[in-house]
Amino acid sequence: MEYQRPLLKTILGRIREPRKFIQVIAGPRQVGKTTIAYALQEKAGGLVEYHSADDAASYSTVWIDQIWESLRIKMRLERAKSAVLILDELQKISDWSAAIKKHWDRDTREKLDIKLVLLGSSRLLLMDGLSESLMGRYELSYAGHWSLLEMQKAFGFSPEQYQWFGGYPGAAAFVNDENRFKEYIRNAIIEPTMIRDILMTAKIDKPALLKQLLEVGIGYSSQIISYNRMLGQLQDAGNTTTLAKYLTLLDQAGLLSGLNKYSGRKLETKGTIPKFQVHNTALLSAASEDFFEEAIMNRAEWGYIVESSVGAYLVSQANSRANMSLYYWRENGAEIDYVVVFGKKIIGIEVKSGDESISKKATENFARRFPNAKVILVGKHGIPYEVFMKTELGDLI
Repeated sequence: MEYQRPLLKTILGRIREPRKFIQVIAGPRQVGKTTIAYALQEKAGGLVEYHSADDAASYSTVWIDQIWESLRIKMRLERAKSAVLILDELQKISDWSAAIKKHWDRDTREKLDIKLVLLGSSRLLLMDGLSESLMGRYELSYAGHWSLLEMQKAFGFSPEQYQWFGGYPGAAAFVNDENRFKEYIRNAIIEPTMIRDILMTAKIDKPALLKQLLEVGIGYSSQIISYNRMLGQLQDAGNTTTLAKYLTLLDQAGLLSGLNKYSGRKLETKGTIPKFQVHNTALLSAASEDFFEEAIMNRAEWGYIVESSVGAYLVSQANSRANMSLYYWRENGAEIDYVVVFGKKIIGIEVKSGDESISKKATENFARRFPNAKVILVGKHGIPYEVFMKTELGDLI
């Protein structure tokens, strides 16, 4: 039986409820959003239509108008009491949110039971459109990268395989052919995301700089690097403001984040030296000259892989919760790898891949600075990696 993500059950339950909210599924490429859409077609029952903007003749709202009006006519002809309309890659349609609002509100006035599911790869562009016109009309679900538990259930991954090959289901078939694996990550994920989700939908003055920033950021994942230091390594250098803007786009596209230092104050937190964090460790291994068997023998370098894997999991958790944010902390030579702010709760997380214990200096300084916070260790002397990666962060508070 083919593995189905839990999100499918959630969305299926919501579209079986009385029509009230538009269901929005946002997330990076190649994590199964379209697969969920196809499964909804099969399982929802009744009149269900799926359309992708990738197939649109032109990226204008006329495409939405034609699809929606055709569905209304079909409902009348088939005497259907309700229908489900699924629209994919919607962020590519100019002014899509105004068109959606027009048709959704018309159906509400006319008591026409068309339930709507929207999907998109660019979380930033979707959120821009939703906040412009559709406030109060939608529920947002985040389809993140696959977790260790999901990759184990679907493909039998070991923890070490997950640390290296990450959580892209389409790439799982190539774990025994790493050249193909690396090509898949580059050609099916990185290039389409850069070209279709960023360059085609955002104003980028220096596309070469954007690409270099991604390459450098992947190489330094789980490390704290100043923008000024980065500028010295980039051939098509811009300024720190440009780098920060591009890093935000890479983050919203599901590739790379620049975590801010936690200070307890929002104004102090913004604009700090970033800690690079890939959203999926497959990006790291695809860029590496090493292969799995070689990489795992280099314990020092493997430590960055393990830390990046934990960080990627935390990024996915933070993206799926409105009241959770992710940072790092460093002060006077003491460092905590990740800081999770969950509502009013603060958790410091240290990751150790070997026999190391958590730094006494780091925990004491962090506790002195934030007396209400707790610190946990992921590793041999704390919560085992595999246990932590299957734990909901809310259960640790």
